[in-house]
Amino acid sequence: MATKIKIKKGDQVVVISGNSKNTTDPKNVLAVFRDDQRVLIEGVNLRWKHKKATQENPKGERVQEECPIHVSNVMLWDSSQNKAVRKRPATEN
Repeated sequence: MATKIKIKKGDQVVVISGNSKNTTDPKNVLAVFRDDQRVLIEGVNLRWKHKKATQENPKGERVQEECPIHVSNVMLWDSSQNKAVRKRPATEN
């Protein structure tokens, strides 16, 4: 059974570990994979993907794609405090 993940799709997060840890600007979460405890973040953990040649694209191509990273390597971003936080900020209703 997977543990509870406090990050949702569309949240702003900051990478705290890995190759992208020195960037201070928050990034958007594109997808959450709860079974693997991984998140897909915009512009983080880029890898080259080689696409096979087709009739529409006879030469093939090489594109960069985001790959998921472990949820422990990110923290939520609180825009009201302008810093990363452990808990989800309280919403005003």
